[in-house]
Amino acid sequence: MLDRDGFRPNVGIILLNQKNQVFWGKRIRTHSWQFPQGGIDRGETPEQAMFRELHEEVGLRPEHVNVVARTRDWLRYEVPDRYIRKDARGHYKGQKQIWFLLRLVGHDWDLNLRATNHPEFDAWRWNDYWVPLEVVVEFKRGVYEMALTELARYLPRTDTRNRYLRTGLRHRDSGTDNEHVHEREMFVSMMPPPGMELPPGASFDPNPQQG
Repeated sequence: MLDRDGFRPNVGIILLNQKNQVFWGKRIRTHSWQFPQGGIDRGETPEQAMFRELHEEVGLRPEHVNVVARTRDWLRYEVPDRYIRKDARGHYKGQKQIWFLLRLVGHDWDLNLRATNHPEFDAWRWNDYWVPLEVVVEFKRGVYEMALTELARYLPRTDTRNRYLRTGLRHRDSGTDNEHVHEREMFVSMMPPPGMELPPGASFDPNPQQG
């Protein structure tokens, strides 16, 4: 199913874990790594296609994820002629994609690369959000950068203690002595993270000495 410009509707998926790392899959029998993606079938909405591809490529169901955000509009890339079947050249130009940012609420063991008889990946790992684009097939790199950049604003916050340091602990007076600010930050850094309960008589050491 192509649009009038020769682009096939498609979805891309950026899957986060609780550390804001992303699912990074190695394409089967290649040295290329990529995010899950796939075409939108006739009659499907982008979200329906996303959930279908999520299961087909990584074995996850809707209950395993939360939808955090999606791109506002289509992101397009052209496919070089050498990757296009001869009978499709002149008609098929590339992909136009809606990208979804998902948060895994299940477990790592819920992921299954063999959920179908036609697996897309033969290995996977968690990677930092800004993935190494040099291992992505060249003609997709621009779209990856655009999707990651647009969706980065929606990344869930993971370090509440550091946010507390930034917003609540510095003196509002611009003339505050830097030494006092440093002492206050050191004092708070010795406090346990919010929500962490210590047993009676215990203390929190943010930098334990290695024996």
